[in-house]
Amino acid sequence: MPRAGLTPAIVVAEAANLADEVGLDKLTLAMVAQRLGVALPSLYKHVKGLDALRQHIAALASSELADDLAEAAVGRSGSDALRAMADAYRAYARTHPGRYPATTRAPDPDDPDHVRAGERALTTIYAVLSGYHLGGDDAVDATRALRSSLHGFVSLEADGGFGMPQDVDRSFHRLVTTLDTAFHSWPETDPA
Repeated sequence: MPRAGLTPAIVVAEAANLADEVGLDKLTLAMVAQRLGVALPSLYKHVKGLDALRQHIAALASSELADDLAEAAVGRSGSDALRAMADAYRAYARTHPGRYPATTRAPDPDDPDHVRAGERALTTIYAVLSGYHLGGDDAVDATRALRSSLHGFVSLEADGGFGMPQDVDRSFHRLVTTLDTAFHSWPETDPA
């Protein structure tokens, strides 16, 4: 019999917290069961296994990140919106070092919560990019450039990849300024 009050949402939330502590790649079902004070087989009443748990963490983290991006961008436009959104992205990765990597997982089409979270994040990003007059395929390309740049930076930062003594915050803001410049001067034709 499952522990009274234990639900799939509680299991996922606690697993996400644990991932922030130990890292998503080190997360195990045994760790989650121990944290929740249940026997390992009891978890299977709430999640189908480790990959399913990671999928649920991805949906949760993607939803949280989408909320943070939207909150940062609301009421802003152009360069100001881009900077606020980029800062929110970086802050999420720093605050949630275990669950952030799960946000890179493409939404599972069979998980409507994950799909909605991805759509909400894209809606915010596209709204910010519309301030640069980017739409259609250009918005897709710009979104990929933005995501790749921000993810690369926050991943290197999290892994201790910036060993030089210069200010990392300054470097991040220069990256965002470079993206801002690129989006303002986005070519109208396909460079290929």
